[in-house]
Amino acid sequence: MRAKRLFVAIDLPEPVTSRLVELDPGLRGVRWMRQDQMHLTVSFFGDVEPITEEALREKLSGIRFSKFFIPLNGIGTFPQKGKPNVIWVGVGRGHPQLFHVYKRVQEAALGAGLEPDLRSWHPHITIARCREVSAESVRPLLKAQRDLDLGLVRVERFSLYASIPGPLGSVYTRELEVHCSGGL
Repeated sequence: MRAKRLFVAIDLPEPVTSRLVELDPGLRGVRWMRQDQMHLTVSFFGDVEPITEEALREKLSGIRFSKFFIPLNGIGTFPQKGKPNVIWVGVGRGHPQLFHVYKRVQEAALGAGLEPDLRSWHPHITIARCREVSAESVRPLLKAQRDLDLGLVRVERFSLYASIPGPLGSVYTRELEVHCSGGL
């Protein structure tokens, strides 16, 4: 068996992903994500060997959390200044339940022998990837959608995905689904 490129994500309901796809202004150099690619990444692990994947699955399966809601609002780019690489939709600020899931996923990864991701975590939904696009060319989109508010999304589970890169973007395969242990 070969290593798999793995990440943990929170899926979004179809009405939300459908609305996100509709935001596509058709800008040159901007590749809008397909509806099946839109999610909130909790943690990206990169290539994981089979034995480590097995340990990771076990650790992730043991995570307990309650159902919670996250607001989807705001739009921006990474980086914020200069040529953008990513266009994203935000999830608001200060969500202890979301951070709890993030922290438990990080602990599971460490427990499985994976290196910790030491970058600060900025929860968001990537809606587009940019290639050689100026900040000025995306500014009208950001201005038109500055008050974007997609309401609240109920989070009842997260999933471990394998990502297979391709010419039209990556294809994601769900490897594990972890459901909440109660709440709301």
